[in-house]
Amino acid sequence: MISTLFTAYQSAVKSRLEEMKRTAEAAVGQLEDSALSWAPEPGSNSIAVIIKHMSGNMISRWTDMFTTDGEKPDRNRDAEFIPEELDRAALLHRWEHGWSLFLGQLAAIREEQLLMEITIKGQPVTVIDAIEKSLYHSAYHTGQIVYIAKQYRKEQWVSLS
Repeated sequence: MISTLFTAYQSAVKSRLEEMKRTAEAAVGQLEDSALSWAPEPGSNSIAVIIKHMSGNMISRWTDMFTTDGEKPDRNRDAEFIPEELDRAALLHRWEHGWSLFLGQLAAIREEQLLMEITIKGQPVTVIDAIEKSLYHSAYHTGQIVYIAKQYRKEQWVSLS
């Protein structure tokens, strides 16, 4: 198969994102439902809060990305950080929705769209920059999820590597 720089980039980003998703899911899989709302210390975020935030970000950024601002007016970012009791199924439903939207949009992007400008928080950015920002954001919070799960499990933690 002949690969172009675009297809190689698109494939690499997709692979990294899928790895992050699997890593976070493996960490979450080691926890009982109540642990998803556990925070390591007062004022820190739980895995449930991080999942709500990641999903909210992906949904906002990747819904109608070419025609609307990536920070949707109906998104309440601050509410994503309010702890609430969500059962695992509801939380994972949000998680899947955000990831499927992001990965679906990534797969649909054409090479000529990478340098197009879209808007996020009223600021013009290229599609490639938006992808990179989301890649960074996802990696950052995936690390937090793993760290929190490991702190909760302590000596029962099973390494993900």
